[in-house]
Parts: sequence; structure tokens; C-alpha cells
Amino acid sequence: MAVRLPRFPMTNSASLGTEGINVDDLCSYAVDVWVSDHSILTDEERLLKVLRTAAEKGNAQVLGEASHVFPNGAVTAILLLSASHLSIHTWPEFSLANVDLLAYGRLNGERMMQSVELGLSPTKINVTRMLRAVH
Repeated sequence: MAVRLPRFPMTNSASLGTEGINVDDLCSYAVDVWVSDHSILTDEERLLKVLRTAAEKGNAQVLGEASHVFPNGAVTAILLLSASHLSIHTWPEFSLANVDLLAYGRLNGERMMQSVELGLSPTKINVTRMLRAVH
């Protein structure tokens, strides 16, 4: 089980759920994930699979994707979603991945983040969820 460290008082990582989130809410998730097996952090295809699976779990429609592998093996990947985006950038030298999600409407950001967590098998994770103003 990963250690969860909330970044800001507004985030209660231990009790993340969809209660209190309305269908018209816009939520941002910033997630820092440390892994023991850092081979995933340089595996572009595995990372894209993690993102695609998360999008599917959250009922997101993927419109496009892009990725890039840097000389040190670090990967940046992004899914363009119909109502948002899901991205990851890895730092293999720190055994770290940063994941960002902007979720709006009927997307289930919580399910998406749980799927990312499952796919990366972290030893430690920081989850920050922030409601964004759209009205």
C-alpha cells in the first residue's frame, strides 16, 4: 500500500471520493508518484497504456495522444480528452512521475486517479484535488 501525503489542507487523500463533486464541477488533480520499480518510468508504451486504461475507467473519450522520450529515458505523454486532458511526466533519476488531470462533467476523475495509482504501483503518492471555477 502506498503512503499518501496530502499537499494542501484542502485535499484529504484518505477520503477521496465523488461525494461533493457535481457533474458541472471542473476538478484539477496533481499527483506525484514515487515507484520502487523505475523501469516503468522509461517505458513509453506502458505509460500510455496506464493513461488509456485510466481514461477508460473514468468514462473519458480520448481524442488524441502524444508522447516523447527524452535522452535520459524520461517520458512525457498526454491524452487529449473530450472534456479535459490527462498527462504524465517521468523523472527516472528520482523514481518519480508527475500526473496531471483536468476533469470536467461526467468524467470520473477519482476512478481515473485510482487507475493510474494501480498502474504505477507507487511506494509513495501525493494527491492534490482542487475544484476549479467555471461559473
